Amino acid sequence: MSPGYVYTSTSPLDVDDVVTSVELLPGSALVEAARRARAAQRSWAAVPAPVRGEVIGNIGRLVSANAEALARLVTREIGKPLAEARGEVQEIVDTCSFFLGEGRRLYGQTVPSEMADKQLFTFRNPVGVAAIITAGNFPVAVPSWYVVPALLCGNTVVWKPAEYSAASAQAFYDVFSSAGLPEGVLNIVFSDGEQTFEGLEGALAEGLVDKVGFTGSTEVGARIGELCGRHLQTPCLELGGKNPMVVTEDADLDLAVRGALFAGFGSAGQRCTSLGTAIVHESVHAEFLRRLVVATEDAVVGDPAEDVLFGPLLDAKFAAGFERSLAAIRPHHAVRGSSGTGRITRDNPRKGFVGAFERGLYFHPTIVDGVRPDDELFLQEAFGPIIGVTTYRDLDEAVELGNLPGYGLSCAIYTTDPAKAFRFRAGIGAGMVSVNNSTSGAEAHLPFGGNGRSGNGSRQSGVWVLDQFTRWQSMNWDYSGSLQKAQMDTVEIEADLDFRLR
Repeated sequence: MSPGYVYTSTSPLDVDDVVTSVELLPGSALVEAARRARAAQRSWAAVPAPVRGEVIGNIGRLVSANAEALARLVTREIGKPLAEARGEVQEIVDTCSFFLGEGRRLYGQTVPSEMADKQLFTFRNPVGVAAIITAGNFPVAVPSWYVVPALLCGNTVVWKPAEYSAASAQAFYDVFSSAGLPEGVLNIVFSDGEQTFEGLEGALAEGLVDKVGFTGSTEVGARIGELCGRHLQTPCLELGGKNPMVVTEDADLDLAVRGALFAGFGSAGQRCTSLGTAIVHESVHAEFLRRLVVATEDAVVGDPAEDVLFGPLLDAKFAAGFERSLAAIRPHHAVRGSSGTGRITRDNPRKGFVGAFERGLYFHPTIVDGVRPDDELFLQEAFGPIIGVTTYRDLDEAVELGNLPGYGLSCAIYTTDPAKAFRFRAGIGAGMVSVNNSTSGAEAHLPFGGNGRSGNGSRQSGVWVLDQFTRWQSMNWDYSGSLQKAQMDTVEIEADLDFRLR
């Protein structure tokens, strides 16, 4: 797309419903926003951290007051079931509630020196300007994971949201801006991917950006990581996932089916933490599959304003991407779960569908049994309502299969044996492990993030994200009145190390 292109965000419930239109700006707009952020940063950092925490508290109260309107906008623009959209908005409130208190707990440490009349200290300092780039599947919750702690720590922010969730992003920005943030502290830029990359490259070259946060695909994350590396920066990368769920021979199968249903099909399978492959012990495979198929066939799909398992896909480009994933189904696979596969149409109906599907991006839930370790469906993120199923014989094999795709975001194990749970935790490479729970689900005070193809080990949420948006500074204060040299002018205590009991 050329700079200045007007992007029209339409509802996936009805592709003729225009939610908003925004002008996609050139890369130079991101550079200019970084300059504004740079100009405002020192003054914002000079505001005492507890006072910055009060601003975060204001944001939380404003989000709470506008929660229903924001949730309904999210549902209209990206098709997320209203119950899930309300939960997403609550995630912002929870994040603000947590970091409101952290404004009074940006602790450093007082450290004893090895020399007399000398004291050592550590301090957390803001990194400076943070450039945040987010996807639109969680158009308001995930940005808050970056923006809230970044602002609390005294940084200023340039935020580039996804185009297809532009209305939700603008509403997020408007609420945050009403909470008392000074001019230039939070900046929003709408742009396409290539212009964003060009702008980020320019801003880094000018020394305007000190930290990059990115949520999106593994492929784009690798490009951003490479760019930041050239400027000796470590970005915060939260990328895709192919999240395994192991079902052991002693698992509660009904609970495992409920977990698989929500993890695989909640948000139409468009979460980075969505279930990729259910790895089921061979002794319970047939019964687990039978129960999962029945539950999937009985699940209500359709209008996200109703009580449904999932609604439409996010946008036409994701619908096209999911069609490509469905094309990876092979003759050795057994496909179950619905009255059809692919897009739900008059000629390809879904039993029990609620609402109007004619102009929406609705797809059948799909279970693919018999996936193999060398299948594309086993190795690659599908980002849609599809669950692969395979079998294993012993737990070591299950762990090996879970690690094989090379992602490392989330995983789950269903078992009644604590030993299996801990063996699985120790062997799996994921950053997040659930026991008898879904692969999806985050809490504001727990670290969120992945390894391998899912990220570079950075973590969001809780106190752990503070290390992304602050840098440690140490200070030594010598009040002895003389120059004391570390490791040389230390007091030595003599000991008789040859002493032995007789």
